[in-house]
Amino acid sequence: MIPAEHFLYLAITLFCIGLVIVITKKNAIVVLMGVELMLNAANINLVAFSRFDALHLQGQVFSLFVIVVAAAEAAVALAIVLKVYSYYKTSELDKVNELKG
Repeated sequence: MIPAEHFLYLAITLFCIGLVIVITKKNAIVVLMGVELMLNAANINLVAFSRFDALHLQGQVFSLFVIVVAAAEAAVALAIVLKVYSYYKTSELDKVNELKG
């Protein structure tokens, strides 16, 4: 049986990679990929803790809700990025600096 520490190390590695991507990258699509990595790291933690508590499956059920919310977030965010790209002709977050109504 794989110890819980291995799951936690994997999750913290994924979370840190996602955080670095969100902080350093300027492309909107790449930033969304970083956010998805951080959500997947949280899911790994939920499933890992739920795995070592055999009587309760709350972590696994909650991770399913996180996956559904992440899918909805990705769909809405990609729609917004496409709209911004069609207006500004760029997906670089630093170049989109003006809001018009």
